Amino acid sequence: MIDVDFGRRSEDYAKYRPGFPESFYDRVETCISLNGTRAVDLGAGPGIVAIELAKRGATVTGVDISQNQINAARDRAAKVGVADRCTFVVAPAENTTLPAGEFDLVTAGQCWGWFDEPVVLREVDRLLRPGGWLIVPQDCYLPRLDDVARATERLILQHKPDWTMADFDGLYPQRIDALIGGGFQFVEQFCYDHHQPFTHEAWRGRIRTCNGVGSGSMSESQVEQFDAALAELLRNEFPHEPLMIRHRIWVVMVRKPNST
Repeated sequence: MIDVDFGRRSEDYAKYRPGFPESFYDRVETCISLNGTRAVDLGAGPGIVAIELAKRGATVTGVDISQNQINAARDRAAKVGVADRCTFVVAPAENTTLPAGEFDLVTAGQCWGWFDEPVVLREVDRLLRPGGWLIVPQDCYLPRLDDVARATERLILQHKPDWTMADFDGLYPQRIDALIGGGFQFVEQFCYDHHQPFTHEAWRGRIRTCNGVGSGSMSESQVEQFDAALAELLRNEFPHEPLMIRHRIWVVMVRKPNST
């Protein structure tokens, strides 16, 4: 496992990491109405998913191991006017210490692969009421299909040759059986591509949060050198804004059985 701490770049994360598109939440609501739902968002980061759930009427507890991320989440929730429906706590996803059996929904956006999967599945089972939902979404840029993403990853590898998470296709088929193996009932998996707009500044900020860059083991001076190189690359090779970066949404939805 690589050395990663997304809290190192909480300011960038809160400002530049895009959330899931509205189409994702619309699709979720074909299965579960979010209004009035009691939810837990694991790996909440700066509240990206938790705040969107709250906007749609859910009462949400966001959980993250990073105090910096939790601070950013609280600030963002207050700024958008949903602090009354959001609570954020510092805790690992594997041991949230939240009450058992009181939640209708658990989400884990962009973070499941960083958890101890068997342990976190037991914790999700503990948190959910019978019939409650677990939704695990990812939204990945696609270097195999997008010129900007591909050039950016080449640059990361020039600065960090031992980075092992480049060239990903945004697919997680193994996750379906893992969640079923954890005792959950499979409901749906869906996947689609979309184009996310970025200014040069926003793409640089988003990439500074990458596990191969600022959230990984690069020093601050290395991050600054990389960021300057990325700014030059964008100016020279991709001068027109906004950049429309191709991303892939991949989601699995499962439920806790109503009885055992």
